Parts: sequence; structure tokens; C-alpha cells
Amino acid sequence: MKKLVLASIILAFVVVILGAYTRLSDAGLGCPDWPGCYGKMLVPSHPEAVDAAEMAYPERPLEAHKAWKEMVHRYFAGALGLFILAIALMSIRVGHGKPFKLPLVLLGLVIFQAALGMWTVTMNLMPAVVMGHLLGGFSVFSLLFLLYLRLKNFRIPGGDYPARRLTKYATIGLFVLVGQIALGGWTSANYAALACTQLPICEGNWVERLDFADALSIPVADDYEFGKHSYEGRMTMHIMHRFGAIVTFIYLCWLGLKLYTKAASDMVKTQAAVMTFILGVQVLLGISNVVFKLPIWVAVMHNGVAALLLLTLVLINYTLYRKT
Repeated sequence: MKKLVLASIILAFVVVILGAYTRLSDAGLGCPDWPGCYGKMLVPSHPEAVDAAEMAYPERPLEAHKAWKEMVHRYFAGALGLFILAIALMSIRVGHGKPFKLPLVLLGLVIFQAALGMWTVTMNLMPAVVMGHLLGGFSVFSLLFLLYLRLKNFRIPGGDYPARRLTKYATIGLFVLVGQIALGGWTSANYAALACTQLPICEGNWVERLDFADALSIPVADDYEFGKHSYEGRMTMHIMHRFGAIVTFIYLCWLGLKLYTKAASDMVKTQAAVMTFILGVQVLLGISNVVFKLPIWVAVMHNGVAALLLLTLVLINYTLYRKT
């Protein structure tokens, strides 16, 4: 079961990366239906099949390169769902003190995540659904990692009571990071990643143009591809994400420093150092997104490193709560 969970963690990370790549390459509607693509489980390629697909969906002509990106993501996501189903069935069969509730929660979550994937298509990239799908993917990834930790028997010899005093601050750090990931997902789902192209905040008289009402709303539209908010709304989203990044960076740096200097065990010190290093990489990727005008490989890495940073906070919290 431990090996299966580890394989699922790796597969979940691949799904997160593929999801980010699909979204950032504007392929989220590469297939206008679900779970297939123009009614098929493979992207139509023969001229007759292509003609039939475009007749069935005249508003969405087939773009094979986008459709394949979408379908590859679905194939990997489907495989992950089967892995999690196997974990849940195995946990029911094995029992004997092994985690039981968490695999069932994961199974329910991945089913809901599949529904969000369907709604992403059927509701034409509605931002709230897209952001929910992103957070759902991160949640599956994190809970699989938590399950793996619960299957391992690592201990801190003698405990680490100085580090344990920082437990509540580590929990706050986890919630701060999740909030920042949500802000990033909202910014991306509304195509606001390039609403500001200068550093450190935004160009021009950005303070006078803030529009939080528009930034936090969901316009009524038939199709949300490429965004429906005003420039002011998108700029406000981007600025909220940048300020969130500043708060997250300061807080997690403080937390990492506290853990490193106060902890008695090398394990906690190492976890704090790894978290701080990944945080630094994430900040550099965020700056690169602005400086280099959102190159897709940098944007995809920004999503992937955010997922890894989330895992380090899960690991730190689990260690402080359960192992010290």
C-alpha cells in the first residue's frame, strides 16, 4: 500500500503539472465535451471524423494540438482516480490499524474533482470552477502525501519540545499558503497574470484604479475563455496576488528561521531549510513571470513549485503535531 501511495503522489504531481500546462496554453476547452473529445476517447484525426466533430460542435472548431493537451491531462487524471480507488479498496480490506478514513476521503475528493473537471468544460471555464479544480488537485496531492506520512514510522528520538511550541504558527503558515495559492488560481483563471507588467507592484496610477468589487465578482457570460473582467478588475486581482505573495514570503521566512533556530532536532531544522529554499525558488519564478512576460515553462514551474511548497508545510505540521 505504501508503494501504491508513493506512486499516486508522483502521478498526482504529474496531473498538477499537466493541468497547469493545459490551462496556461489556453487548451482548457480543447475538447468541448466530457469525458471524451468530440464524442470520442481519442482526438479525431481522420478527415471524415474531423468533419463530423466540427459539424457536431460548430462553435468550437477542432484544434488537434489543444485537444491532445486536454485529453492527455484527462488520461493521467483518470489513472490517478483508479490508483486512489485501489488505495481505498486496499485500506478497507487490510484494516488492522492502517489509515481507513483518509483513503475514503481521498476517494470522495477525487470523484468531486472529476465533477469539477467536467464543469470546467460544460460551464466554459467559469473562473470559480477553474479555481476550485486547481485547489482540488492540490488537495488530492497533499492528502496523498499525508497518507504516505501516516504509513511511515519515522520518529524524532526524545521528541522536540522547543519546535512543538511553534506548532500553531506552522498551522497558520499552512493556511496563509493555501490562501495565496487560491489568489494565484483566481488570477490565472481570470487571465490576469499579465495585468501588471512592472515591478514591484504595478505600472501607472494603479492605486486609483483598484476595483475590488469587479475583481471578486463572476460576470454573467456564456463563455469565460480569455476572461470577462475589466482591466481594472484584472489588475486588482494581480495586485492582490502580489501583496499576498509578500505576506506569504515574510511569514514563511520568519517561520523557517524560528524553526531552524529553536528546534532541537536535525529533522525539523532540515524541513525548515528545505521549505525556505523552495520558497525562494517560488519567489524567483513569480518575478520571472512578470519580467519575461509569462513564458509558459516558467508559469508551469510556478504551479509545480507551489505544490511542493505546500507539501513541505504539510510535512512540518505533521511532524510537529504527531512526531515531536
